[in-house]
Amino acid sequence: MRAVVQRVKRAEVRVEGQTIGRIGPGVLVLVAIAKDDTRETGKLLAERIVRLRIFNDDRGRMNRDLREAGGAALVVSEFTLYGDCRKGRRPSYLQAAPPDEARPLYHAFAQSIAAMGVKVETGEFQATMDVELTNDGPVTLLLDSDRAF
Repeated sequence: MRAVVQRVKRAEVRVEGQTIGRIGPGVLVLVAIAKDDTRETGKLLAERIVRLRIFNDDRGRMNRDLREAGGAALVVSEFTLYGDCRKGRRPSYLQAAPPDEARPLYHAFAQSIAAMGVKVETGEFQATMDVELTNDGPVTLLLDSDRAF
């Protein structure tokens, strides 16, 4: 799995003009599922994200995790994170899991974050979405399960 984690002041996702997910302070997580990912991969990545100390403490230092900061998570599927742009001009998505395999893992990943006591909102899997956010910092991190654990 790959995830782009952005610390946000607010974020929302819309499908066909309708807001389907909205959070205040917390993280926007764009997540992609690879062919060999499992529920365990998602659980480990969820734990890593929730426990990242990327929120400011009373002294202004990034010393609090998502739960300590009282933040929420907006989780949006983003298979294009597995786009391989090394050859040609059209990205290859051969590493991304097919939708029938990715969909349940995406939902399990979001549920793993919620199971850790974080409010979770989601996008709509395989939909064309408008994602709007206000970065906080900005703080943006790239996590890859091949390198994260």
